[in-house]
Amino acid sequence: MPRTSILTRTDHDRDSAGMTYVYPVVSRRAGGVSIGVNLNPNNACNWSCVYCQVPDLRRGSAPTIDLALLETELRAMLDDVVHGDFMQRRVPPEARRLNDIALSGNGEPTSARAFPEVVELIGRVMADFGLVGPQGSPERQTAKLVLITNGSLADRPRVQQGLRRIAALGGEVWFKFDSASAEGMRAINQTRVSPARQFERLAAAARLCPTWLQTCVFARDGAPPSEAEQAAYLAAIARIRDEAIPVQGVLLYGLARPSMQPEASRLSALPAEWLEAYAARIRAAGLPVRVAP
Repeated sequence: MPRTSILTRTDHDRDSAGMTYVYPVVSRRAGGVSIGVNLNPNNACNWSCVYCQVPDLRRGSAPTIDLALLETELRAMLDDVVHGDFMQRRVPPEARRLNDIALSGNGEPTSARAFPEVVELIGRVMADFGLVGPQGSPERQTAKLVLITNGSLADRPRVQQGLRRIAALGGEVWFKFDSASAEGMRAINQTRVSPARQFERLAAAARLCPTWLQTCVFARDGAPPSEAEQAAYLAAIARIRDEAIPVQGVLLYGLARPSMQPEASRLSALPAEWLEAYAARIRAAGLPVRVAP
């Protein structure tokens, strides 16, 4: 059954709307309402990040997507948000703004074989609701299409097809970039992808679609990321600047919701002051930063 409680920034329940693919959240990074599209209702992902809030996470890829059901759910949700009283019923007054439609959820969305078809579908529905166009327009309400991804499949042709279409719709990519070292990626993302290969994928994504780095920082066993880990990350930021890779900036955020993974008890949030100090170092290395403690 769909829930009727007020949404909060710390509650991103994928089942709150009683739908298979579509769910609403109040996003602390977006600063308003985000309509999530979950292409991984099977809780399967090709990475296993230690801070992930998905319960019963398993390794794998997205299942076959029922495109007709996805379209029905998205149209119903947008009708309630755009034409109905959803904002008054479910959203606190300070967040009553539709910010985006986000391809996110319980796993890596680009692992869905129908990923480019999904992007086309969302674009068509957004156009039908008049949501495509520059944000902040005083004439009409618009929304941005956002892909939240670990970037591990960004070198695949079908994924790049989707990225081009997201760009054409005025959307953007939030590319997971928690670490720039092999040790850090193994410890945080539990992947053996090499940093060099991941950097190539980042560059490819950024050249196809406006791209932000999304970086989660936290304390493990009470300690923040090591100086060596920070230095590797800052060196990668400097390389992005030096090679003129068109990355828009960094979305730097901490732990706001508890991890549902076995490592959860070892993780804790860093003080806001630490995040701000680290953000200053990233800016000095060459990229803008938005901070969400």
